[in-house]
Amino acid sequence: MSTPILETKDLTRVFRVGGFTSRRELHAVDDANFVINGSEIVALVGESGSGKSTIARLLAQVYKPTSGEILFEGTPLTALRSRSDQMRYRAAVPMVFQDPFSSLNPSYRVSHGIVRGLKLHRPELDAEGRRSETERVAEAVGLNPAREALEKYPYEMSGGQRQRIGFAQALAYRPKVILADEPVSMLDISIRIGLLNVMAKLRDEEHVSLLYITHDIASARYVADRMMVMYAGRIVESGPVDDVLQAALHPYTQLLVAAVPDPRAKLTVTAEQAAGEPPKVIDPKPGCRFADRCPLAKEVCRVVTPPLLELRPGHQVACHVAAENAGREAESVGAAA
Repeated sequence: MSTPILETKDLTRVFRVGGFTSRRELHAVDDANFVINGSEIVALVGESGSGKSTIARLLAQVYKPTSGEILFEGTPLTALRSRSDQMRYRAAVPMVFQDPFSSLNPSYRVSHGIVRGLKLHRPELDAEGRRSETERVAEAVGLNPAREALEKYPYEMSGGQRQRIGFAQALAYRPKVILADEPVSMLDISIRIGLLNVMAKLRDEEHVSLLYITHDIASARYVADRMMVMYAGRIVESGPVDDVLQAALHPYTQLLVAAVPDPRAKLTVTAEQAAGEPPKVIDPKPGCRFADRCPLAKEVCRVVTPPLLELRPGHQVACHVAAENAGREAESVGAAA
């Protein structure tokens, strides 16, 4: 298999809370292990406060990991010490932000941000090359006619058009992975599908991978190849998007799917059964962080943190109950054979 573009190993980020003298720690991300391969969209889903955006900021080097490491094409980010290496990584892994109204400078035409990025990350281009590339990436994200769109100011464009500019800016750097943090959450439902199609086009035609951060299961199902489900700082389930949504193994994933109207879904946990609030992950104790909300929880769930195990090909889950059920199924198959 080829080397993943991005890989994390036990990635952890802890924040000190309560002032300088406090020893209380907020575990925003704990022991996250995942890979992002070439030309794929990986959806990272979960409730607000689950740690999704913290992972994006760790990958973007806005935050430094408390422990663990991030590898870019097999090389730890800690080894990228020169300015040229750092610039190469930032061009390869740009970020598209949630708010299309505050991520653009209203004082400049929309072409300004793209051209500025080209000057910084692709200095080999001359003025004509920058103009041509600016028009190319604008057309690639659906801003047509490109020349007319690029001459406008942000206030002259809709929210969907502004978000397309964000993807155009990222695409201009010739990225390997785009970190898209809730890119459609502030857009009208009627225009979200268009931006999701842009993301799919970038994957299929530009061969760019995306980490799509969202709380919207329906949009993840529409555009993603793989899905990771996050709860209270931990990745609790991961696998091909259809496998995770049609045969969810973790009770929390089943809860998320239950919130999406789908008569085809087979569910074992309902929203009523899993009532409650996400836990505060300040100085967390060992055990499954979903245990207090889970109707299937056992004593072991409250005292032992479940590891993320592959229970089906490519399908991982961190759940004692799911692991026990998989073990019984394997024994039954073995006995029948």
